[in-house]
Amino acid sequence: MGNNFGTDILIQSENPEKAAALYVHELGFTITGEAPNMISLHGDRVNLFIERGPALGPVLEVTVNDVAEAKARLVKNGCEVIKDEPDFPRCYVRDPYGLIYNLKG
Repeated sequence: MGNNFGTDILIQSENPEKAAALYVHELGFTITGEAPNMISLHGDRVNLFIERGPALGPVLEVTVNDVAEAKARLVKNGCEVIKDEPDFPRCYVRDPYGLIYNLKG
C-alpha cells in the first residue's frame, strides 16, 4: 500500500496563538513558522501544526501513493471523509474507531 505515518500531527483551534502558547510554555515545543491561519511547532520527536478552525481532535498525517484511491478504499471500509481538499491533494478521514488522519500524496 505504501502508507506510512509521519512525525506530523495537526490540530485545529479557534485560537491557534493561545494553543501554541500552551505547547511552547508547558511542553517545550518551539515555534518554527507562523502564518495567518497556521502555527508550526517543533518538538524533539514530533512536529505539531495548529490550524485555525473548529476542533477536530488530533490529526495524524499519513502519506499514501494515491489520495483518491486511498480515500475510496477507506470509505468502502467504514471510514468517513470529514474534510476533502483535492487541490492540495489531501483528505481528512475519521476511521470507525475515532482516529482522524490526513491522507496526503
